[in-house]
Amino acid sequence: MTRFRDFWPYYLQEHARPGTRALHYTGTSLFIVLLLALIVAGDWRIAMAMPLVGYGFAWVGHGLIERNRPATFRYPLWSLRADFVMLHRFLTGHMRRDLARAGVRRDGTVDPARRVGLQAGAA
Repeated sequence: MTRFRDFWPYYLQEHARPGTRALHYTGTSLFIVLLLALIVAGDWRIAMAMPLVGYGFAWVGHGLIERNRPATFRYPLWSLRADFVMLHRFLTGHMRRDLARAGVRRDGTVDPARRVGLQAGAA
């Protein structure tokens, strides 16, 4: 994949289950809180907790709920961007529409005809 707009449906399909997305929202939100705390307190030890919180919640969701490999391993920068986009889209009420466009059903499954595959050699 060479464009974020092509990556976004894939990312949503890899986060099809509501519980996975909820854990991502939690981790991303706590990351933002810690970032603000870092800025206000100026204590750089807070920075050590930021990736643990941000990725920890997400990876638990992928391992226990979604049962897939996080997109972070193949597309680290786009995945990071997509975490914040997903939180923003959720908070602004746009996630349901984005999920439907990506072929993600309300029950947390993906329409097989709309499944976005990785291009050969992308692994």
